[in-house]
Amino acid sequence: MKEMLFKEVKNRMKPVASILVTQPQPTDPKSPYFELAKKYNLKIDFRSFIEVQRIDMKDFRKQKINPLEFTAVIFTSRNAVDHFFSICKELKIEMPPEMKYFCISEQTANYLQKYIVIRKRKIFTGIKTAEDLLPAIKKNKDEKFLYPCSDIRKDELPALLEKNGINFTECVMYHTVAADLSDLADVKYDILVFYSPSGIASLFSNFPDFVQGNTRIAAFGPTTAKAVKDAGLILDIEAPLPNAPSMTGALEAYIRLANKIK
Repeated sequence: MKEMLFKEVKNRMKPVASILVTQPQPTDPKSPYFELAKKYNLKIDFRSFIEVQRIDMKDFRKQKINPLEFTAVIFTSRNAVDHFFSICKELKIEMPPEMKYFCISEQTANYLQKYIVIRKRKIFTGIKTAEDLLPAIKKNKDEKFLYPCSDIRKDELPALLEKNGINFTECVMYHTVAADLSDLADVKYDILVFYSPSGIASLFSNFPDFVQGNTRIAAFGPTTAKAVKDAGLILDIEAPLPNAPSMTGALEAYIRLANKIK
């Protein structure tokens, strides 16, 4: 079954000793990446290829949105929380006590305490996905929702809100840009792991003359996989797949074959 994952690229199955994950290093010491490195004696480095920045106030003002005209805010990430309150601070406005907050997860909801006193606010949480949060939103469908988001965002939440007749307004408050990787000498790793199309764009922004050669490319998600192929690169490892639902699982399956581990 594992062999089917890499059938098209078997001629590129060379031993793996080093991996660069294009994301920040995990804070959890029990991260599967650390376990993978220890188990197979690998060098695994982490470096975010993208940065999230708040938009300029002039770009925000062009949207003609006043946060105080809304009765509820939907947060899908910590970035959304940070940049929403940053803009509110610059506008010199304070969220009223009756404002309702709908958070994609409990982790995001807890992060709100950086800016507000949680016990005095009406906060609703999902589990992990937009669909998890939808029941709470539907129970409050008479609210006027503001959805702070990035210029690049997933379609799932807006599609669900529209389908269920929710009164909401999107507001771009931050955007994704290529990180400055000038201090990174090169990208000569056996495997480069990407989690977003923006990471691929950053690769060529920082290394316009990048040649893949024997470097294997791993991609998580269909849009990232498409970006790899559109960039003229060979996609060696893809996740999630039925027999490799996680990126580390797909990497391990590949490493076991490439390094001839039984």
